[in-house]
Amino acid sequence: VQLVESGGGLVQPGESLRLSCAASGSIFGDDAATWYRQGAGEERKLVAVMTPQDTTHYVESVKGRFTVSRDPTKKTLYLQMNNLEPEDAGVYFCHVMYTNTAYWGQGIRVTVSS
Repeated sequence: VQLVESGGGLVQPGESLRLSCAASGSIFGDDAATWYRQGAGEERKLVAVMTPQDTTHYVESVKGRFTVSRDPTKKTLYLQMNNLEPEDAGVYFCHVMYTNTAYWGQGIRVTVSS
């Protein structure tokens, strides 16, 4: 299983980005799928989770601005990020548990700066 993130880049505060995490198989749905962010000099921190039952959970700082979702084929996980703030900057990683194995994407950088 391979996970490949895309959609990152440089945006100004208040703008939006949509991150994608494409899997080599239909793996998003059997277990929780998660987006993490790692800021400069920081540990990797959970940002958003989507459960197999389609419930979602977010860290307080992104509630109302970020939305995690997956496509019906369960091959792609998304993170829609609106009204981005400088504090949202970092490298974003997708993560999923599948057949009792943890899989991580390579990370995609998001820069928020005016």
